[in-house]
Amino acid sequence: MNSIYMIFKGPNEPLGRIEVMQKKTVNLDQAIGHILSHDLTKIDVKTGFKGAIFKKGHVVGQGDIETLRSMGREHLTILELEEDEVHEDDAALALGSAMCGRGLKLSGPNEGRCNLVADSKGLLCFDADEVCLINSDPDWVVVTLYPYTMVEPGDIVAGFRILPLAIKKTQLERALRVGAKFEVRAYSPLKVGLVTTGGEIKSGIVEDAFRPKLERKVAYFGGVLLGQILAGDDLGDIAGAIRNFLDKGADLVICTGGMSVDADDNTPRAIAETCDEVVFKGIPVLPGSMLMVGIKGQKVIVGAPACVVHDEWTSLDLILPRIFAGVVPSFDEVRKFGVGGLCRRCETCTFPNCSFGVKM
Repeated sequence: MNSIYMIFKGPNEPLGRIEVMQKKTVNLDQAIGHILSHDLTKIDVKTGFKGAIFKKGHVVGQGDIETLRSMGREHLTILELEEDEVHEDDAALALGSAMCGRGLKLSGPNEGRCNLVADSKGLLCFDADEVCLINSDPDWVVVTLYPYTMVEPGDIVAGFRILPLAIKKTQLERALRVGAKFEVRAYSPLKVGLVTTGGEIKSGIVEDAFRPKLERKVAYFGGVLLGQILAGDDLGDIAGAIRNFLDKGADLVICTGGMSVDADDNTPRAIAETCDEVVFKGIPVLPGSMLMVGIKGQKVIVGAPACVVHDEWTSLDLILPRIFAGVVPSFDEVRKFGVGGLCRRCETCTFPNCSFGVKM
């Protein structure tokens, strides 16, 4: 008896229907090394247990024979793979080994499924289009977290298997040719300088509330806050404070306040004067749409809007993981942040395990 599957080269490109996995019945002793075609259920009257003791796809070993005989089995229906077919476990292992990059480990197979598991803290990086290309073959199932998800050690970031018990070698080869690669990029222990603008804060009329919050955020990534300069509203003073931190070896300078369109708001101009390139000014994220990012050599300068002081999670929290992982988003990438960039302000916050900042 044959099982029939549709094979695809790519989206909407069927190769046609092919037959795989010949089934036949054999004596128990002849089943060693072969693949079970269906689950085998065991009932234990004494304990009340009833369930599949051997799963479909299990490769029968010598140690299974005694158990099978105790279940009253003398014959088994097994699968015989052709030379051009690959068992589900082998297919998942092959793809997993190819996709497993830095900061990850491969687990499984278990009932045909393998997982990629984070081995370190960091940012999950991969090309979503490559995953979609593998999944265009309907026999493959590759399921992942979103790209640029913040992960901790032990987090499952991807699970994958094939739907049938075997596939053609050409299907496996096609999936491997896609070249999908996953990695968890570790955060670098960046040195951070904080430039606080606003004459009301410099004069002491208003107390700065952002420094303790920034210190906590930076510490999560392993960074260190070099210090804080209260620069007021003067363009020259703000630019001078930025240069002061860059000269002291800061990898990242964050300027808070002065990012709106008020006459006294000179932070954007100060950042533009001190950096080589403005990556973007304004971001489709709420809260925090006035965020700005510039580059000076290998160093990053950020203009953070006023909302970072009173909102716990803002656009800054979508950018910081990228900066600490060394993958600053481009202008084109940032334009896509609008889809998923609306914070729902949930009563019980679960960020970053929520829809805020999710990227397709």
